[in-house]
Amino acid sequence: MQTNLSPEFQGTREGQAAEGILRKCVHCGFCTATCPTYQLLGDELDGPRGRIYLMKQVLEGAEVTRSTQQHLDRCLTCRNCESTCPSGVQYGQLLDIGREIVERKVERPAAERAQRWLLKEGLTSPLFGPAMRLGQLLRPLLPQSLKNKVPAKSPSAAHRWPSRRHERKVLMLLGCVQPAMAPNINSATARVLDAAGIQTLVADGAGCCGAIRSHLNDHEGGLADMRRNIDAWWPLVQGLTDQGRVEAIVMNASGCGVTVKDYGRALAHDPAYADKAQRISALTRDLSELLADIAPRLKPRLTQIKRRQLVFHPPCTLQHGQQLRGGVETHLAALGFEVRLAASESHLCCGSAGTYSVLQPELAYQLRDRKLAQLTPGNPQAIVSANIGCIQHLQSGTTTPVMHWVEVLDEALPH
Repeated sequence: MQTNLSPEFQGTREGQAAEGILRKCVHCGFCTATCPTYQLLGDELDGPRGRIYLMKQVLEGAEVTRSTQQHLDRCLTCRNCESTCPSGVQYGQLLDIGREIVERKVERPAAERAQRWLLKEGLTSPLFGPAMRLGQLLRPLLPQSLKNKVPAKSPSAAHRWPSRRHERKVLMLLGCVQPAMAPNINSATARVLDAAGIQTLVADGAGCCGAIRSHLNDHEGGLADMRRNIDAWWPLVQGLTDQGRVEAIVMNASGCGVTVKDYGRALAHDPAYADKAQRISALTRDLSELLADIAPRLKPRLTQIKRRQLVFHPPCTLQHGQQLRGGVETHLAALGFEVRLAASESHLCCGSAGTYSVLQPELAYQLRDRKLAQLTPGNPQAIVSANIGCIQHLQSGTTTPVMHWVEVLDEALPH
Protein backbone atom coordinates (compact mmCIF):
# COMPACT_ATOMS: atom_id res chain seq x y z
CA MET A 1 0.00 0.00 0.00
CA GLN A 2 1.45 3.38 -1.04
CA THR A 3 1.49 6.04 1.67
CA ASN A 4 2.05 9.78 1.77
CA LEU A 5 2.18 10.83 5.41
CA SER A 6 1.18 14.37 6.29
CA PRO A 7 3.94 16.59 7.70
CA GLU A 8 2.38 16.16 11.15
CA PHE A 9 3.43 12.49 11.24
CA GLN A 10 6.57 12.44 9.08
CA GLY A 11 9.61 11.46 11.13
CA THR A 12 7.58 10.71 14.26
CA ARG A 13 7.73 7.36 16.06
CA GLU A 14 4.03 6.68 15.51
CA GLY A 15 4.19 7.80 11.86
CA GLN A 16 7.17 5.61 11.04
CA ALA A 17 5.62 2.59 12.78
CA ALA A 18 2.27 3.06 11.05
CA GLU A 19 3.84 3.58 7.63
CA GLY A 20 5.82 0.36 7.93
CA ILE A 21 2.64 -1.56 8.77
CA LEU A 22 0.52 0.08 6.06
CA ARG A 23 3.03 -0.73 3.34
CA LYS A 24 2.66 -4.45 4.03
CA CYS A 25 -1.07 -4.40 3.21
CA VAL A 26 -1.91 -5.60 -0.33
CA HIS A 27 -5.70 -4.95 -0.15
CA CYS A 28 -6.47 -8.67 -0.57
CA GLY A 29 -9.46 -8.66 1.80
CA PHE A 30 -8.78 -12.10 3.32
CA CYS A 31 -9.09 -10.39 6.70
CA THR A 32 -12.64 -9.30 5.98
CA ALA A 33 -13.87 -12.89 5.83
CA THR A 34 -12.76 -13.61 9.41
CA CYS A 35 -13.71 -10.29 11.03
CA PRO A 36 -16.54 -10.68 13.58
CA THR A 37 -17.89 -7.14 13.23
CA TYR A 38 -17.91 -7.33 9.43
CA GLN A 39 -19.81 -10.61 9.67
CA LEU A 40 -22.45 -8.92 11.83
CA LEU A 41 -22.66 -5.52 10.12
CA GLY A 42 -21.58 -6.18 6.53
CA ASP A 43 -19.93 -2.75 6.30
CA GLU A 44 -16.47 -2.54 4.72
CA LEU A 45 -15.55 0.18 7.22
CA ASP A 46 -16.34 -2.24 10.06
CA GLY A 47 -13.77 -4.71 8.80
CA PRO A 48 -9.96 -4.59 8.98
CA ARG A 49 -9.37 -3.49 5.38
CA GLY A 50 -11.82 -0.62 5.71
CA ARG A 51 -10.39 0.48 9.03
CA ILE A 52 -6.89 0.37 7.56
CA TYR A 53 -8.05 2.76 4.81
CA LEU A 54 -9.57 5.05 7.43
CA MET A 55 -6.33 5.12 9.44
CA LYS A 56 -4.29 5.69 6.27
CA GLN A 57 -6.45 8.72 5.47
CA VAL A 58 -5.97 10.09 8.99
CA LEU A 59 -2.18 9.70 8.72
CA GLU A 60 -2.23 11.42 5.32
CA GLY A 61 -3.99 14.46 6.74
CA ALA A 62 -7.65 13.83 5.92
CA GLU A 63 -10.33 15.23 8.19
CA VAL A 64 -10.91 13.08 11.25
CA THR A 65 -14.58 12.65 12.09
CA ARG A 66 -16.76 11.15 14.77
CA SER A 67 -17.69 8.47 12.23
CA THR A 68 -14.02 7.48 11.92
CA GLN A 69 -13.84 7.16 15.70
CA GLN A 70 -16.95 4.97 15.87
CA HIS A 71 -15.70 2.56 13.19
CA LEU A 72 -12.42 2.15 15.10
CA ASP A 73 -14.31 1.79 18.39
CA ARG A 74 -16.33 -1.09 16.98
CA CYS A 75 -13.20 -3.16 16.40
CA LEU A 76 -12.83 -5.92 19.02
CA THR A 77 -9.04 -5.99 18.63
CA CYS A 78 -9.43 -9.78 18.38
CA ARG A 79 -6.57 -9.91 15.83
CA ASN A 80 -8.24 -12.72 13.91
CA CYS A 81 -7.26 -10.69 10.85
CA GLU A 82 -3.58 -11.08 11.77
CA SER A 83 -3.94 -14.88 11.76
CA THR A 84 -5.56 -14.67 8.32
CA CYS A 85 -3.31 -12.05 6.70
CA PRO A 86 -0.85 -13.55 4.18
CA SER A 87 1.31 -10.41 4.31
CA GLY A 88 1.87 -10.24 8.06
CA VAL A 89 0.15 -6.90 8.61
CA GLN A 90 0.38 -6.02 12.31
CA TYR A 91 -3.13 -4.66 12.48
CA GLY A 92 -3.34 -4.53 16.29
CA GLN A 93 -0.36 -2.17 16.52
CA LEU A 94 -1.75 0.00 13.71
CA LEU A 95 -5.11 0.20 15.44
CA ASP A 96 -3.49 1.36 18.69
CA ILE A 97 -1.73 4.15 16.78
CA GLY A 98 -4.88 5.11 14.85
CA ARG A 99 -7.09 5.18 17.92
CA GLU A 100 -4.63 7.32 19.85
CA ILE A 101 -4.47 9.90 17.04
CA VAL A 102 -8.23 9.97 16.56
CA GLU A 103 -8.75 10.32 20.32
CA ARG A 104 -6.62 13.47 20.26
CA LYS A 105 -8.51 14.97 17.34
CA VAL A 106 -12.16 14.06 18.07
CA GLU A 107 -13.74 14.97 21.39
CA ARG A 108 -16.08 12.32 22.70
CA PRO A 109 -19.49 13.13 24.17
CA ALA A 110 -19.32 13.73 27.93
CA ALA A 111 -21.16 10.51 28.78
CA GLU A 112 -18.65 8.43 26.79
CA ARG A 113 -15.71 10.18 28.40
CA ALA A 114 -17.14 9.50 31.85
CA GLN A 115 -17.83 5.83 31.08
CA ARG A 116 -14.33 5.22 29.75
CA TRP A 117 -12.74 7.03 32.71
CA LEU A 118 -14.75 4.93 35.16
CA LEU A 119 -13.67 1.75 33.42
CA LYS A 120 -9.96 2.48 33.34
CA GLU A 121 -9.85 3.86 36.87
CA GLY A 122 -12.46 1.61 38.46
CA LEU A 123 -11.35 -1.77 37.14
CA THR A 124 -7.75 -1.11 38.16
CA SER A 125 -8.56 0.39 41.56
CA PRO A 126 -8.05 -1.31 44.96
CA LEU A 127 -11.71 -0.44 45.54
CA PHE A 128 -12.82 -2.81 42.76
CA GLY A 129 -12.78 -5.78 45.15
CA PRO A 130 -15.03 -4.20 47.80
CA ALA A 131 -17.33 -2.89 45.05
CA MET A 132 -17.62 -6.39 43.56
CA ARG A 133 -18.42 -7.89 46.98
CA LEU A 134 -21.17 -5.30 47.43
CA GLY A 135 -22.49 -6.13 43.96
CA GLN A 136 -22.55 -9.83 44.81
CA LEU A 137 -24.48 -9.07 48.00
CA LEU A 138 -27.07 -7.11 46.01
CA ARG A 139 -26.95 -9.35 42.93
CA PRO A 140 -30.55 -10.64 43.17
CA LEU A 141 -31.78 -7.04 43.01
CA LEU A 142 -29.62 -5.91 40.09
CA PRO A 143 -30.98 -5.37 36.56
CA GLN A 144 -29.90 -8.06 34.10
CA SER A 145 -27.34 -5.81 32.39
CA LEU A 146 -25.45 -5.38 35.69
CA LYS A 147 -26.07 -8.93 36.87
CA ASN A 148 -24.25 -10.12 33.73
CA LYS A 149 -21.12 -8.40 35.00
CA VAL A 150 -21.31 -9.64 38.60
CA PRO A 151 -20.55 -13.34 39.11
CA ALA A 152 -21.95 -15.26 42.04
CA LYS A 153 -19.79 -15.18 45.17
CA SER A 154 -17.01 -17.77 45.19
CA PRO A 155 -16.81 -20.34 48.02
CA SER A 156 -14.12 -19.93 50.67
CA ALA A 157 -12.17 -22.83 49.14
CA ALA A 158 -11.45 -20.54 46.17
CA HIS A 159 -8.94 -18.72 48.38
CA ARG A 160 -7.07 -21.85 49.55
CA TRP A 161 -3.39 -21.48 48.57
CA PRO A 162 -0.75 -24.24 48.80
CA SER A 163 1.92 -23.81 51.48
CA ARG A 164 4.65 -26.17 50.30
CA ARG A 165 7.99 -24.81 49.08
CA HIS A 166 9.64 -26.14 45.93
CA GLU A 167 12.98 -25.64 44.24
CA ARG A 168 11.24 -24.66 41.01
CA LYS A 169 9.45 -21.32 41.24
CA VAL A 170 7.35 -19.16 38.94
CA LEU A 171 5.84 -15.71 39.27
CA MET A 172 2.14 -15.22 38.65
CA LEU A 173 0.22 -12.00 37.97
CA LEU A 174 -2.99 -12.07 39.97
CA GLY A 175 -4.61 -9.49 37.68
CA CYS A 176 -6.80 -6.52 38.46
CA VAL A 177 -10.33 -7.98 38.21
CA GLN A 178 -9.69 -11.72 38.52
CA PRO A 179 -9.04 -11.82 42.30
CA ALA A 180 -12.45 -10.25 42.92
CA MET A 181 -14.48 -11.87 40.13
CA ALA A 182 -12.98 -15.38 39.99
CA PRO A 183 -10.38 -15.93 42.75
CA ASN A 184 -10.45 -19.69 42.26
CA ILE A 185 -8.59 -19.34 38.94
CA ASN A 186 -5.48 -18.03 40.70
CA SER A 187 -5.61 -20.46 43.62
CA ALA A 188 -6.35 -23.41 41.31
CA THR A 189 -3.32 -22.43 39.22
CA ALA A 190 -1.14 -22.43 42.35
CA ARG A 191 -2.54 -25.80 43.49
CA VAL A 192 -2.05 -27.46 40.09
CA LEU A 193 1.51 -26.18 39.82
CA ASP A 194 2.16 -27.27 43.41
CA ALA A 195 1.02 -30.80 42.51
CA ALA A 196 3.59 -30.73 39.70
CA GLY A 197 6.38 -29.58 42.04
CA ILE A 198 6.39 -25.89 41.18
CA GLN A 199 5.92 -23.10 43.71
CA THR A 200 3.89 -20.03 42.70
CA LEU A 201 5.07 -16.62 43.89
CA VAL A 202 3.27 -13.29 43.70
CA ALA A 203 4.82 -9.82 43.76
CA ASP A 204 2.66 -7.59 45.95
CA GLY A 205 3.48 -4.43 44.01
CA ALA A 206 2.22 -5.76 40.68
CA GLY A 207 -1.21 -4.77 39.39
CA CYS A 208 -3.04 -4.37 36.08
CA CYS A 209 -0.91 -5.52 33.15
CA GLY A 210 -1.57 -2.25 31.32
CA ALA A 211 -4.11 -3.56 28.82
CA ILE A 212 -7.16 -1.77 30.22
CA ARG A 213 -5.69 1.73 30.06
CA SER A 214 -3.95 1.07 26.75
CA HIS A 215 -7.11 -0.20 25.06
CA LEU A 216 -9.04 2.81 26.36
CA ASN A 217 -6.49 5.10 24.66
CA ASP A 218 -4.68 6.07 27.86
CA HIS A 219 -1.34 4.94 26.49
CA GLU A 220 0.81 6.77 29.02
CA GLY A 221 -1.24 5.25 31.83
CA GLY A 222 -0.81 1.80 30.29
CA LEU A 223 2.96 2.28 30.06
CA ALA A 224 3.02 3.39 33.71
CA ASP A 225 1.27 0.15 34.68
CA MET A 226 3.88 -1.82 32.72
CA ARG A 227 6.80 -0.03 34.41
CA ARG A 228 5.27 -0.61 37.85
CA ASN A 229 4.97 -4.34 37.17
CA ILE A 230 8.54 -4.58 35.91
CA ASP A 231 9.77 -2.87 39.08
CA ALA A 232 7.72 -5.27 41.23
CA TRP A 233 8.92 -8.38 39.38
CA TRP A 234 12.55 -7.48 38.82
CA PRO A 235 13.99 -8.62 42.20
CA LEU A 236 12.43 -12.08 41.71
CA VAL A 237 13.52 -12.23 38.08
CA GLN A 238 17.08 -11.42 39.15
CA GLY A 239 17.01 -13.71 42.19
CA LEU A 240 17.62 -10.81 44.58
CA THR A 241 15.23 -12.01 47.31
CA ASP A 242 15.41 -14.91 49.75
CA GLN A 243 12.73 -16.66 47.67
CA GLY A 244 15.20 -17.28 44.87
CA ARG A 245 15.02 -16.77 41.13
CA VAL A 246 11.87 -17.57 39.15
CA GLU A 247 12.06 -19.55 35.92
CA ALA A 248 9.04 -17.94 34.28
CA ILE A 249 6.28 -15.38 34.68
CA VAL A 250 3.05 -17.33 34.28
CA MET A 251 -0.18 -15.80 33.00
CA ASN A 252 -3.51 -17.59 33.52
CA ALA A 253 -5.44 -14.80 31.76
CA SER A 254 -4.50 -14.79 28.10
CA GLY A 255 -5.46 -11.11 27.79
CA CYS A 256 -2.76 -10.25 30.33
CA GLY A 257 -0.34 -12.68 28.73
CA VAL A 258 -0.50 -11.13 25.27
CA THR A 259 0.10 -7.70 26.82
CA VAL A 260 3.05 -8.69 29.01
CA LYS A 261 4.65 -10.54 26.10
CA ASP A 262 4.51 -7.19 24.28
CA TYR A 263 6.25 -5.15 27.01
CA GLY A 264 9.52 -5.30 25.06
CA ARG A 265 8.01 -3.59 22.04
CA ALA A 266 5.85 -1.17 24.04
CA LEU A 267 8.82 0.12 26.07
CA ALA A 268 11.52 -0.16 23.40
CA HIS A 269 11.69 3.65 23.28
CA ASP A 270 12.33 3.97 27.04
CA PRO A 271 16.08 3.71 27.77
CA ALA A 272 15.46 3.07 31.48
CA TYR A 273 13.14 0.11 30.85
CA ALA A 274 13.80 -1.22 27.34
CA ASP A 275 16.20 -4.02 28.34
CA LYS A 276 14.21 -5.00 31.41
CA ALA A 277 10.98 -5.07 29.38
CA GLN A 278 12.58 -7.38 26.80
CA ARG A 279 13.65 -9.73 29.60
CA ILE A 280 10.19 -9.73 31.15
CA SER A 281 8.53 -10.47 27.80
CA ALA A 282 10.97 -13.31 27.12
CA LEU A 283 10.20 -14.90 30.50
CA THR A 284 6.41 -14.68 30.15
CA ARG A 285 4.45 -17.87 29.47
CA ASP A 286 0.78 -18.56 29.14
CA LEU A 287 -0.17 -21.25 31.65
CA SER A 288 -0.97 -23.62 28.78
CA GLU A 289 2.67 -23.46 27.67
CA LEU A 290 3.62 -25.29 30.88
CA LEU A 291 1.28 -28.21 30.17
CA ALA A 292 3.80 -30.21 28.14
CA ASP A 293 6.11 -30.16 31.16
CA ILE A 294 3.62 -30.70 33.99
CA ALA A 295 1.04 -33.02 32.39
CA PRO A 296 3.13 -36.22 32.84
CA ARG A 297 3.59 -35.38 36.52
CA LEU A 298 -0.10 -34.68 37.02
CA LYS A 299 -1.51 -37.71 35.22
CA PRO A 300 -0.95 -40.29 38.01
CA ARG A 301 -2.62 -37.93 40.48
CA LEU A 302 -5.83 -37.25 38.50
CA THR A 303 -7.96 -39.74 40.39
CA GLN A 304 -11.32 -37.97 40.53
CA ILE A 305 -12.21 -36.38 37.23
CA LYS A 306 -15.63 -34.79 37.77
CA ARG A 307 -16.12 -33.01 34.45
CA ARG A 308 -14.75 -35.17 31.69
CA GLN A 309 -16.75 -33.91 28.70
CA LEU A 310 -15.53 -30.41 27.89
CA VAL A 311 -15.80 -27.92 25.07
CA PHE A 312 -12.94 -25.45 24.80
CA HIS A 313 -13.29 -21.83 23.74
CA PRO A 314 -9.80 -20.52 22.85
CA PRO A 315 -9.71 -16.78 23.58
CA CYS A 316 -8.63 -14.49 20.77
CA THR A 317 -5.73 -13.31 22.91
CA LEU A 318 -4.50 -16.91 23.04
CA GLN A 319 -5.05 -18.14 19.48
CA HIS A 320 -4.54 -14.89 17.56
CA GLY A 321 -2.63 -12.60 19.91
CA GLN A 322 -0.15 -15.21 21.20
CA GLN A 323 -0.57 -17.61 18.27
CA LEU A 324 -1.00 -20.53 20.68
CA ARG A 325 -3.32 -23.21 19.33
CA GLY A 326 -3.99 -26.83 20.17
CA GLY A 327 -2.00 -27.07 23.40
CA VAL A 328 -4.88 -27.02 25.84
CA GLU A 329 -6.97 -29.54 23.91
CA THR A 330 -4.05 -31.90 23.23
CA HIS A 331 -2.76 -32.06 26.79
CA LEU A 332 -6.17 -32.23 28.47
CA ALA A 333 -7.07 -35.12 26.16
CA ALA A 334 -3.84 -36.88 27.13
CA LEU A 335 -4.84 -36.44 30.78
CA GLY A 336 -8.14 -38.26 30.24
CA PHE A 337 -10.57 -35.46 29.38
CA GLU A 338 -12.80 -35.48 26.32
CA VAL A 339 -12.23 -32.06 24.76
CA ARG A 340 -13.71 -30.61 21.61
CA LEU A 341 -13.82 -27.17 20.03
CA ALA A 342 -16.93 -25.34 18.89
CA ALA A 343 -18.76 -27.10 16.06
CA SER A 344 -17.66 -24.24 13.77
CA GLU A 345 -16.32 -20.71 14.05
CA SER A 346 -13.92 -21.57 16.87
CA HIS A 347 -11.69 -18.81 15.48
CA LEU A 348 -14.30 -16.09 16.07
CA CYS A 349 -14.43 -13.78 19.09
CA CYS A 350 -17.04 -14.35 21.80
CA GLY A 351 -17.62 -10.60 22.14
CA SER A 352 -16.00 -10.04 25.54
CA ALA A 353 -12.80 -8.32 24.34
CA GLY A 354 -11.86 -6.59 27.58
CA THR A 355 -14.15 -3.62 28.11
CA TYR A 356 -15.84 -4.09 24.73
CA SER A 357 -18.86 -5.86 26.22
CA VAL A 358 -19.52 -2.75 28.32
CA LEU A 359 -18.83 -0.19 25.58
CA GLN A 360 -20.49 -2.07 22.69
CA PRO A 361 -23.08 -4.31 24.43
CA GLU A 362 -25.37 -4.87 21.45
CA LEU A 363 -22.59 -6.30 19.27
CA ALA A 364 -21.00 -8.11 22.21
CA TYR A 365 -24.17 -10.00 23.10
CA GLN A 366 -24.84 -10.94 19.48
CA LEU A 367 -21.36 -12.44 19.32
CA ARG A 368 -21.84 -14.18 22.69
CA ASP A 369 -25.05 -15.86 21.59
CA ARG A 370 -23.52 -16.84 18.25
CA LYS A 371 -20.58 -18.41 20.08
CA LEU A 372 -22.74 -20.27 22.61
CA ALA A 373 -24.83 -21.70 19.78
CA GLN A 374 -21.66 -23.43 18.59
CA LEU A 375 -20.37 -24.44 22.04
CA THR A 376 -23.37 -25.92 23.80
CA PRO A 377 -24.65 -28.66 21.41
CA GLY A 378 -23.82 -32.06 22.86
CA ASN A 379 -24.45 -30.87 26.43
CA PRO A 380 -20.85 -30.60 27.66
CA GLN A 381 -20.31 -30.82 31.40
CA ALA A 382 -18.44 -27.53 31.20
CA ILE A 383 -17.27 -24.89 28.76
CA VAL A 384 -13.63 -24.13 29.47
CA SER A 385 -11.59 -21.14 28.40
CA ALA A 386 -8.38 -19.32 29.33
CA ASN A 387 -9.37 -15.72 30.02
CA ILE A 388 -11.54 -14.22 32.76
CA GLY A 389 -13.34 -11.86 30.38
CA CYS A 390 -14.46 -14.65 28.06
CA ILE A 391 -15.49 -16.82 31.00
CA GLN A 392 -17.70 -14.20 32.62
CA HIS A 393 -19.18 -13.02 29.31
CA LEU A 394 -20.11 -16.53 28.15
CA GLN A 395 -21.48 -17.50 31.57
CA SER A 396 -23.95 -14.61 31.37
CA GLY A 397 -25.69 -16.37 28.48
CA THR A 398 -25.83 -20.02 29.56
CA THR A 399 -26.56 -22.30 32.51
CA THR A 400 -23.71 -24.63 31.47
CA PRO A 401 -20.77 -23.99 33.84
CA VAL A 402 -18.06 -21.85 32.21
CA MET A 403 -14.65 -22.30 33.85
CA HIS A 404 -10.96 -21.85 33.34
CA TRP A 405 -9.45 -25.12 32.14
CA VAL A 406 -7.06 -25.12 35.12
CA GLU A 407 -10.06 -25.25 37.49
CA VAL A 408 -11.18 -28.52 35.89
CA LEU A 409 -7.69 -29.94 36.37
CA ASP A 410 -7.65 -28.77 39.97
CA GLU A 411 -11.02 -30.48 40.65
CA ALA A 412 -9.55 -33.78 39.51
CA LEU A 413 -6.65 -33.63 41.98
CA PRO A 414 -6.93 -34.94 45.55
CA HIS A 415 -6.65 -32.16 48.11
